[in-house]
Amino acid sequence: MRHLYIDIDETISEDNPEETMVEIKEVTTKADLGLFVQFYYDLYRGNDCAVPFLYSEEMATLRSDKNPSFECCESKYFLAYKDGKIAGRVAAIINRRANERWNCHQVRFGWFDFIDDIDVSTALLKAVEDWGIEKGMNEIAGPLGFIDTDREGMLVEGFDQLSTMYINYNYPYYPQHMERMEGFQKDNDYLEMKVKVPEVVPEKFAKLTEMVKKRYGLRVHKFTRRELIEQNYGRRVFQLLNATYKDLYGFSQLSETQVDKLVNDYIKIADLNLVTAIMDGDKMVGFGITFPSFSRALQKTRDGRFLPFGWWHLLKILKWHKTPIVDLLLIGVLPEYRSKGANALIFDDLIRQFQAYGFEWAETGPQMETNEGVLSHWQYLESINHRRHRCYRKKL
Repeated sequence: MRHLYIDIDETISEDNPEETMVEIKEVTTKADLGLFVQFYYDLYRGNDCAVPFLYSEEMATLRSDKNPSFECCESKYFLAYKDGKIAGRVAAIINRRANERWNCHQVRFGWFDFIDDIDVSTALLKAVEDWGIEKGMNEIAGPLGFIDTDREGMLVEGFDQLSTMYINYNYPYYPQHMERMEGFQKDNDYLEMKVKVPEVVPEKFAKLTEMVKKRYGLRVHKFTRRELIEQNYGRRVFQLLNATYKDLYGFSQLSETQVDKLVNDYIKIADLNLVTAIMDGDKMVGFGITFPSFSRALQKTRDGRFLPFGWWHLLKILKWHKTPIVDLLLIGVLPEYRSKGANALIFDDLIRQFQAYGFEWAETGPQMETNEGVLSHWQYLESINHRRHRCYRKKL
C-alpha cells in the first residue's frame, strides 16, 4: 500500500502523523482488495436492513482482470485508517466512454463507506479528487459504479427499509457528511417503489394489453434457455438495454464484452418464467427481468460467502422462491413503443407470474425522479415510495 496522511485541515504530509490524522492507503495488492471488500461487512454486521453483497462478485467487479468495464474505465481504491484501524473506503473511477457521451471530465466515487467521522469521509473524497485532478478531471460525482448496472446513489430516505443486493445501503450519517462538505450539490435522485402484487390483474393493464395485441400486433414471448444462450437472445436483451437506457443519467453504452458478462451473470441463472420479452414480429421491442429477492438469504451468509452454508440459503430462493418479495431488476421498452402500451404487456404477464409464485410485494430498482413516464406506471397499483438515493457532484 502507498500511504498519505491527511489532518483535519486537509493538509498532506509524509512525515509521521499525529494521532488526529487520517491515514489514506492506496490499495495495491489482492490482499489489500480483500480488506477493502471486507470493510463493508464489518461496518454493517448485525444491521437488519443492510444486505451483504456476494463477496466473490465484489472482488471480481473491482479487479481489472475480471471486469470487462476496464476496457473503458480506470480506477484507484483507497482505505482510510484512524488509530491503526480501517475507518473507511472509496473507489475512484474514470469512465472514458461515459465522459465522452456526456461531454464531461468527471471522476466518479463509489464503494464509499466510512465510520461516523467527518475527517475520515473528507479525507477519502479528497483522495479521489486529487487523483481526478491528476488525470485531468474537473468534476467529481457519485456514488456511481463503473457502469449503469453497478450500484448507484447514496441512501437519503428509507433507512428503516430492507435493502436489496442491487442497491446501496448506508447509515443516516452518510448524507449528513455530504451536506457538511464544501462544494457538493445534489445532482440526481433515484426513487424506489414497493408495489403490492394484486390478487387480480388491474383492469387498466388487462384492457390495454388486449387492445395493444389487436391494434399493433405486439405479443409476449417467454424465452427458452436455448434461445437466450445459443440463439443470442440474451445478448439482444442487453443490446436493447443500450437503446432504451441511452439517455439516462450517467449511462455508459455496454460493449459486446460487457454484454456477454451480463448474460452470464443474469440470464444463465434466471427463472425464465420471471423474464418477459415483447415482440413485434421477430423484433424485440421490450423486456422485463425479475428475480426473487435474495435479501434475507444473503443476510444468513457469512459475509456474502457461499461457504459453509450460504449456498443453501441462496438455492432455496433461486429454485423454490422461498421469499414473499420479487425484485424488478431491469425493464426497458424502445421509445417508439412506449406510447403503444408495450409496457402494459410486460406488467400484465409478470403480475400473473408473481401471483402463481405467491409473491406478495415487488421492489423496483432505482428510477430517476424526473422519469415521469416510468413512475406513472405505479398509479394503477398499490405502491409506496419507500427509498430514495442521491448522487452528488462537485466542481474541482
